[in-house]
Order: sequence, then structure tokens, then C-alpha cells
Amino acid sequence: TQWLSHVSSVWPLPQIVIPSPERYQLKPQSFSFGYRRNLDTKHSCSVLDAAFKRYFSILFPGYTYANLITFSIGYPNQDSSERYKLSVFAGQASLNAETVWGSLRGLETFSQLVYQDDFGSYYVNKTEIEDYPQFNYRGILLDTSRHYLPVQAILKTLDAMAYSKFNVFHWHLVDDPSFPYQSQKFPDLSNKGAFHPVTHIYTQSDVRRVISYARMRGIRVLPEFDSPGHTKSWGKGQSELLTPCYRGDTPSGTFGPVNPTLPSTYQFMASLLKEVASVFPDPYIHLGGDEVDFSCWRSNPYIRAFMHKMGFGLDFSKLEAFYIEKIVNITSVLRKTSIVWQDVFDYHERRKFLSVVEVWKQGCYLCEVRRVVKAGLRVILASPWYLDQPGPTHNWARYYNVWPLAFKGTEKQKSLVIGGEVCLWGEYVDATNLSPRLWPRASAAAERLWSNERQTSCVERAFPRLQEFRCKLLRRGIQAEPLYVGHCKHEYQSG
Repeated sequence: TQWLSHVSSVWPLPQIVIPSPERYQLKPQSFSFGYRRNLDTKHSCSVLDAAFKRYFSILFPGYTYANLITFSIGYPNQDSSERYKLSVFAGQASLNAETVWGSLRGLETFSQLVYQDDFGSYYVNKTEIEDYPQFNYRGILLDTSRHYLPVQAILKTLDAMAYSKFNVFHWHLVDDPSFPYQSQKFPDLSNKGAFHPVTHIYTQSDVRRVISYARMRGIRVLPEFDSPGHTKSWGKGQSELLTPCYRGDTPSGTFGPVNPTLPSTYQFMASLLKEVASVFPDPYIHLGGDEVDFSCWRSNPYIRAFMHKMGFGLDFSKLEAFYIEKIVNITSVLRKTSIVWQDVFDYHERRKFLSVVEVWKQGCYLCEVRRVVKAGLRVILASPWYLDQPGPTHNWARYYNVWPLAFKGTEKQKSLVIGGEVCLWGEYVDATNLSPRLWPRASAAAERLWSNERQTSCVERAFPRLQEFRCKLLRRGIQAEPLYVGHCKHEYQSG
């Protein structure tokens, strides 16, 4: 039954779908989006008006939609409802949602219900949909330090994220190789730490553009400034921030992690984080805290003397905990909630100051999730979704057959798993292969994080739907790599 395949090809699968063979023809010349009569049309909403224009072009390629832009609303956050109800009946569609963000998800679903017959006419079937996400946090991490990603590549990724109903862009802005974020207070960080101080940076205006573009698609932008490790590029523009490593009694000329013993370190971090908190509107900041190499700290006599004074002995994880706790406190004063990588949780006895832990290590990652929620902390799961590792496209099922709640625990503990994240680290990724390495494999994770587990537990049933969704991505200009032999009615057109 062909009509059923059109309705069931929505990706991610909605929670409740009641399909019907009855169908209605849509004519681009007479089709329009509108607000319900009881809403004052003078107060239309800029996010929705922009979405009407965007989705009109997606529904009817080659046609344009005249629209108005008026007043504006806030930003999506961790508690924003994305629930919506969509009814297609009697030649019209009605979309009800508690928030504008739910409306955006409903528009995406509607756009996937519309199809063309062999003669080019547009149709949509009578359908009832009630939908909401399984998890509130559905993220994608891009790494712009190991390779610089042009702003256009980031915006294209945000488009594709909206098509799969992802709602968090985790921007791993800076790391050892380069510092492309152009700070207002500390311009030397990018002047000296970026691959190039003019061509390979993100200006304040670039950052605002990314945040605004994401907001229009119901996507939060979560900045990550990872420390005390992963900070080599920071040291080029901020002297005395990093720890000098020693060979015997003399400095070797190389540098290690941030120096946690100096008051100047915390003055600098407080100033930088204050800027980050004002530039990025999201209530969360990712502070990193992973993979700290202790060998440089161990080599430095001043660090060892500080350790002795503090009663840390030779336990460098205590020094790291001391540093992270101070940085978390700075973030709290700025009224932001911090997220840290799991290393911080694993090595620190005092965990009360933590809020959200991101689990990234391989192995028994659900054992780790269980440990974190038993400590009463919230969890983001990333371990099963590291997509930067090269692998054949046909391993998409690996990312689909993930069950984030398959651990022993109470309902309250399971509710602390706030979602998951697809990570695309940048060692081997730049703008040339970003899209095909992400899509459509990330969409497998998207359905796991949005849809009902029981209805989406069969790879064989998901496969034709994902193939169809990949074809939609191609038609929308996203270079999603093929899943297997076959063709799309509309193949990818470059340009």
C-alpha cells in the first residue's frame, strides 16, 4: 500500500500515528500557512513566519512564499516543550503546540507527509499525529579546533539537524590545535592561537549568526571551553596560563595543562567565562574536564609544593578536582549550569558540586550511566554515537540499536538520563566530508532519542524508512551518503 509508505516514512517516527488512504491534492499557488482565528494576526511570530517561508520552499521546490516578519520570542532551553498535535483532514491541516518549538517540530513532520505523484502533483493523506520526544536533550557535537569549519558548513548542519529533530548544537569551539573563537576581552587568544588570525576565526558576528540561525530552527547552542587539559592553543595568547613542564630542575620549554595553583588563572577564567555567558544565551556551559595528562604537573616543583601545602600528597586527581570545583563555582555565580565529561565524575570523591555529566568512554557505558544517576546527577550519553570513527555506512544499525535506559534503576534514576549526543570529532573531518560522515547515520541516533523504543526496535522495518528519509535529505541539499544499492527519485544536485 503506497499511501501507507508515505505516512510511515516520517523520520523520526512520531509517538502516535493514525494514517488513512484518503488523500488531498495541494496546489502551490493556493497553499498557505496561517495562524488560528483566535490569534491576533498582528502578533505573528518571527520564528514561525521564517519557518513558513522555509517549509514552503521545502514542500514546493521552485516556488517562493511571501511572508511577514514581526515580533520575536526567547530561546529554546532544556525545559522547552516540543509536543505537538497534527491533524490533516478535509483538505486542511491543523497544528497545535504548547510552544513555538513544538510548532517547528510539527511543521517538519507535515513537510515529510507531503509527496508528489509521477505527474508532479502534490498530495497529503488524511492523518492524525500526536508527538513528543522521548528525551529532551538530542545533541550533535562539532569540533572546530582540529579543523576549522566555515560558518556556512555549520549552518548547513543546523538545517539537517532540524530535519532530524535534533535540538542541541554542542559547539566544541577550542582545543589543543587551535583557538578560533575571537574573544572581545582577550583578542590575543585567536590572534595567536587560531590557525590563521583572520581567515580561520569565528568573530562575534559569526557566533551571533550561528545562535540566531539555530534558534530559528529550535536548536540550542551549547558552547564548550574545555580545560584544564586540551588547552595548548590557549597558551599562545595568554602567558602564564599553562603549566611549564620541567626536565629535572629546569623548565623544558614545553607546557602542560592550565596551571591550577595561580590566582591569575582563576581571574582569567572568570573573565573569559563571564564573556562566554553573555555571548551564548543558553543556560548551560560545557566545561570539559577530560583527559588531563598529569605528567607535566608532576614534573613541576612549584606544583608539587602547592600539592604538599594543600595536603593532596601525590594524588593529582585531587588537584584537578580542586581546579574544576573552582571553575564550576565561577560558572554558578554567572547563573549557568555546567556540564562536564565523565572523567570529572570518575576521579572526584566530592561530586555534590556537579550537575550534568556527559558519558563518552567506550566499554560498559551503561554501567557508568547507572553510577552517575545513582549519585543523583543528570546524564547525557555520547559513548555509542562517536561518528568520526571511519566505518562503512551500513553500520548505521549500530547507532540505532542503542537503549539508553537499559540499566537497573528506579524510574526517578532513569529520568535523570536527559538525552544523548552524536559526536563528530575533527581529527579527520572538515567541510569536505562533514555532511556524508554525519548523515544519515546521525539520523539513526535521532530516532532513538525522539521516538518510542518499542515502536522502533526493528532495524529491518526502519531500513526502508531511513532510505526514504535519506532521499528527502538529498532533495533538500544535504549530502547524506547512501545506505545501500539503490536510487532516489531526486538525486543530489550540487550548487
